[in-house]
Amino acid sequence: MTIDRSRLPVPGPDRPFRFPRIVKRTLTNGLEVRAVRHQSVPVASIVLLVPGGSSVDPCDRQGLVSMTAGLLDEGSRGQSALEISDRLARIGGEVDIEAGMDAVVVGLTTLDRFFEKGLGLLHEMVVEPNLADDDFNRIRSLRFERLKQLKDHAPALAERVFARVLYGAHPYGRLSLGAEAGLTPMTVSEIRALHAAMFAPAGSTLVIVGNRPEEALLDLAARTFDSWRAAASPMTIDRSAALADPPEMPQSRLGVVPRPGAAQSELRIGHVCAPRSTPDYPVLLILNAIVGGEFVSRLNLNLREGKGYTYGVRTGFNLRRGLGPFVMQTSVGTDVTAPAIHEAHEEIRAIAASRPATADEVAEAIASMSKGYPRGFETASQVARSVAQLALHNLPDSYFEDFAPRLARVTTDDVSAAAQRHLQHGKMTTLIVGDLDQIHESLPGLGLGAHQVLPADL
Repeated sequence: MTIDRSRLPVPGPDRPFRFPRIVKRTLTNGLEVRAVRHQSVPVASIVLLVPGGSSVDPCDRQGLVSMTAGLLDEGSRGQSALEISDRLARIGGEVDIEAGMDAVVVGLTTLDRFFEKGLGLLHEMVVEPNLADDDFNRIRSLRFERLKQLKDHAPALAERVFARVLYGAHPYGRLSLGAEAGLTPMTVSEIRALHAAMFAPAGSTLVIVGNRPEEALLDLAARTFDSWRAAASPMTIDRSAALADPPEMPQSRLGVVPRPGAAQSELRIGHVCAPRSTPDYPVLLILNAIVGGEFVSRLNLNLREGKGYTYGVRTGFNLRRGLGPFVMQTSVGTDVTAPAIHEAHEEIRAIAASRPATADEVAEAIASMSKGYPRGFETASQVARSVAQLALHNLPDSYFEDFAPRLARVTTDDVSAAAQRHLQHGKMTTLIVGDLDQIHESLPGLGLGAHQVLPADL
């Protein structure tokens, strides 16, 4: 066969993506178990999804859920954290605990032959943690130190203040890490009460992925977790708190957190727009890639490549169970703060009006996301966490298989319509963390109204 090396090969059609079968069972205690067989390597992954997350934090105890989650691997059944760590090492296990805004996710990955021991250990950590005074005091002290460090970190300040400006008193207006005002009066008794109220089988989802038949996986899970019962608690939590409507408009159109002497300004631009369950989600991914989600996005080509204002800019639709935000973030030199903000607003405004997405831009964005899509489901842990996301957002089992075909059907008209619906310039707010003395004279020219000085309290 003769090969013509003077021309690049013509790519063939994409192969259809097949997500493995999900088999479900609800235990007598109300825990939903989802099992997936994964045969590529002898590794098993277990993920427990507990709905609610930091959005159930009481207003005066910010960080309570995150603190509780942080204590789960500090010992259980009277064993210390070191003893638990030794048990994990003996089964080649690794634990990962994430306290997000919408859920607490506890994951454990181990060798398949130690699957039962891994299930038992995760059950212990979640159902019978020590929640000891000494561990609580130590973890809280570490949180205080972390918050002190973040006071000198402009991106962290911008993230916290921007959330507060967009959401006000809404649960999404506070971050999972917590704040000094909530951590200082917090007690271990409150941790125990929150644990009893939140960590219950009914409403939670256990995902198990391993190299065994699905029914066998379900049987193993049932033998370990069917005895789990909800504990009595003096605390009441609202797992649907984040679904409440946030403020219609942000607290400020232009806010500044002063950092005297700062050589750079940390910028955020955005507004509240949509939940993760929106049918526009695939279109929003394309829209975001064009605006600021890729290196060749409009914002990056303008602010970095064209103007030299920044080393990089990115945007994202940070969508959640409730209404999540669209956010643009970057850091620019103090002397170009106002020009950078102007250019960013113009790019965001243009894609919804004067300069809609082109066919080439849409095609490139689709290719960028769809060609490597299967890589996100290679490992047992990736599969388990993906199935947990289906449960969290109440998405169909076929969602991942349908995703690439849905992307392929996105048109320029779809992107323009989504931009008009979800990039509403009149609701955009801009936040600057930087040297106000150096930039205040340039701010009126942005046409965003008078700036508001915002506190940086953590």
